[in-house]
Amino acid sequence: MNYISDVLFWISTGMLVPVIILLIFFFLRALLLLGGFFGQYLVKRKSGAEIREQMNTLTLDNIDTLGDRLPKNKQAVIVSYMKKLVDNRQSKAQVNRILDQYAQFVEKDLSLPSTLLKMGPMLGLMGTLIPMGPALVGLSTGDIASNIASMAYNMQVAFATTVVGLFSAAIGFVTKQTKNRWYTEDMSNLEFMAD
Repeated sequence: MNYISDVLFWISTGMLVPVIILLIFFFLRALLLLGGFFGQYLVKRKSGAEIREQMNTLTLDNIDTLGDRLPKNKQAVIVSYMKKLVDNRQSKAQVNRILDQYAQFVEKDLSLPSTLLKMGPMLGLMGTLIPMGPALVGLSTGDIASNIASMAYNMQVAFATTVVGLFSAAIGFVTKQTKNRWYTEDMSNLEFMAD
């Protein structure tokens, strides 16, 4: 039984470096996501009111000119999908295809925040528990002075990994919630145009 416990201890201790590397990677991806999210927020803020105004006044009579009245911002993804819908409105199959393409775009764009939201706390918890093993083992040996220093280092690693994991998850949570709301509104507008 001791042999099995030792093997599990070695495996878990050996996972500390990959967990820390993954946490650093997720932290950097969270920062990049935050920067991209801010840019997307600025684009949404500029074009959102204009799109809402066009949707409120949209009828069968003026749908032909909608492409010209939409914002000219090339960074607003929804505008390109709206123009595609106007151009292909005669074909129901093409309209359905464009709506499906937008849904796939949304799913792809939300995959990173979802991954950060789920994996951040998992890796943070792993990074917390893995250093606790050697810290607790150190308490069982007799040399208290060196064990205190080793335990302090292990606790520092444990708390740092928790904070980084939770920070990544928090960014994933906020961006996913906000983007979900944006994409729901956009999909509603696209479906309104399709109908």
